[in-house]
Amino acid sequence: MNPWNTRFENENYVYGTEPNAFLADMQPKLSLSGDALAIAEGEGRNAVFLAEQGLDVTAWDYAQSGLMKTTKLAESCGVSVETALVDLNVAEWGENRWDELVCIFGHFPKELRQKTLQGVKAAVKPGGYFITEVYSIHQIPYKSGGPRELELLYTPEEFLEAFVDWRIVHFFMGEVVRNEGELHNGLSHVIQFVGQKPIK
Repeated sequence: MNPWNTRFENENYVYGTEPNAFLADMQPKLSLSGDALAIAEGEGRNAVFLAEQGLDVTAWDYAQSGLMKTTKLAESCGVSVETALVDLNVAEWGENRWDELVCIFGHFPKELRQKTLQGVKAAVKPGGYFITEVYSIHQIPYKSGGPRELELLYTPEEFLEAFVDWRIVHFFMGEVVRNEGELHNGLSHVIQFVGQKPIK
């Protein structure tokens, strides 16, 4: 049983339909364009936002119900988002495929997290960006959303070590307020990372 498929089966969008505030803030600063991939995208709010900015967007998720809601949201907003049912454990990332790659609150066990970050490194085109906001290991006491298991939360070292050879455009760990649908509400402890793949 896939718990995410069950979570997204309701009509309502449990994380809302507005984009993540960090992604919405970074998009104009980076002048994002071209082909974008949003992984662990859930119900599509961030993918649809990027499509509204003129990007060609693909959304990956492990829950078919989430992808169906992504398509529905895109249609209601007059844009198109390609969707694919992808288990990140066996994802085929490819090399230099995407101008931007986005992961917003995508939380996985440590081994899969490290595997995913390496997949991201390969898949972003030279000069392209990886943009992410996730809950840090300090999030649990805040009770404002996210996993309740420490193993599923991120440390700053994971990004700094995985992307040591990239240009770090933005890095932050600390408190932010998030109000995203029913499940992300209030003061939170996050890690934000934007890295640009070097052009060799």
